[in-house]
Amino acid sequence: MAIETKIKELRAALPEGVKLLAVSKFHPAEAIVEAYEAGQRAFGESRPQELKAKYEALPKDIEWHMIGHLQTNKVKYIAPYVTLIESLDSERLAAEIERQAERCERVIDCLLEIHVTQEESKSGWDYDSLMEFVRQDGFARYPHIRLRGVMGMATFTDNEAVVRADFKRLAGCYNELKGYFGDSFDTLSMGMSDDYPIMTTLQTM
Repeated sequence: MAIETKIKELRAALPEGVKLLAVSKFHPAEAIVEAYEAGQRAFGESRPQELKAKYEALPKDIEWHMIGHLQTNKVKYIAPYVTLIESLDSERLAAEIERQAERCERVIDCLLEIHVTQEESKSGWDYDSLMEFVRQDGFARYPHIRLRGVMGMATFTDNEAVVRADFKRLAGCYNELKGYFGDSFDTLSMGMSDDYPIMTTLQTM
């Protein structure tokens, strides 16, 4: 199926308030251009160097999202232009994002990546540790970071009940944290493409 056709179909099926992020990692610039010409503007990358190369080659009104695990020594590659870092998963990473954002004289939007599965291989904040940090007003020392919401991945399983429970847990985390960060905390990013049917049913719960 052509990229343009697929994007139009997805847009037509999206519930109100849901934003389409096209995951462009590993895809060539030509494919991104095709999606761009179909009206898509938000793209997700998981490798900072690849993101940097595509940023330099493609239109500058693209919204680039960093969706993969981000090492502290790679923040400098994306800090000048990244629209949203979806994988803020530790105090150490927050400190480096703050340092690089200040150097670039900008505020960087971020999502808190939260670990909600039983899989140790998944990255993300331990929620109890995150809440302790939040209650101590830990993010006040990072004025160049604006927290926009939370992100999380479900357990890798064919058991839909397990996946649904993971997403409900993540939504609960989002709702609790929103009370600390206010109206700008407005984004709940969950799962991958195959999880889409489950996420749309959660929208109505």
